Amino acid sequence: ATSLAGGTLVMTPLKAADGEIYAVGQGSVIVGGFTAKGQAEELTQGVPTAGRVPNGAIVERAVPAEFDDQGVLTLQLRNPDFSTAIRIADAVNDYTSQRFGMRVAAERDARTVQIRRPKNVSAARFYAEIENLVVESDSPARVVIDERTGTIVIGNNVRISRVAISHGTLTVRITEAPRVVQPEPFSRGETAVEPSTAIDASRPNARVAVLDGPDLETLVSGLNRLGVKPDGIIAILQGIKSAGALQADLVLQ
Repeated sequence: ATSLAGGTLVMTPLKAADGEIYAVGQGSVIVGGFTAKGQAEELTQGVPTAGRVPNGAIVERAVPAEFDDQGVLTLQLRNPDFSTAIRIADAVNDYTSQRFGMRVAAERDARTVQIRRPKNVSAARFYAEIENLVVESDSPARVVIDERTGTIVIGNNVRISRVAISHGTLTVRITEAPRVVQPEPFSRGETAVEPSTAIDASRPNARVAVLDGPDLETLVSGLNRLGVKPDGIIAILQGIKSAGALQADLVLQ
């Protein structure tokens, strides 16, 4: 297929490392690109042959676990962070100290917080009480790039050191315009199609921008001054990261 736009993923088993099927994937495919084709020219934007199925997995086999028998609850942070783990442990301990007169939570590392359940309360009731505690999480500095769609998401905590950027891209456009050649009158010749190809290459003048600032607004405004397209911004961000000036994690999808 040349494009998955409008397509649907048929029921597909999802296997774990042990070879067992734990879920089934199915649903509409979301594609970030498109393709348009005529007799003489074709235009493609993004990657139309790759897509995603958000929330397309249906769990068919649960992982066995005895919830009520667990005397220790282990919390796994989706975004590992030492500050967030400490805040969770402190919030739980402040609550249990007033409610049960004991401290039950301890941070183990940036990802794990262990909580011991008091013996005079059921597991369901205790976990229902602590799940409503409000904890301010520490958002990681991260730049997420989807190269297929050209989507760039920059977090608020991203910082950048002083750096100068020059960016100029080469654009090549190839156009096919075949011509029909008619034979001479009263001849035995046949109508033929003569291929005609037009190639145009252009390189816009490169601009130089100096980025220097501690906040997200400086980074965005500096990239906008360059006047580049999303694919160019992706290359620039990768270059800034390689130069050590981007104080954030660069996540490529």
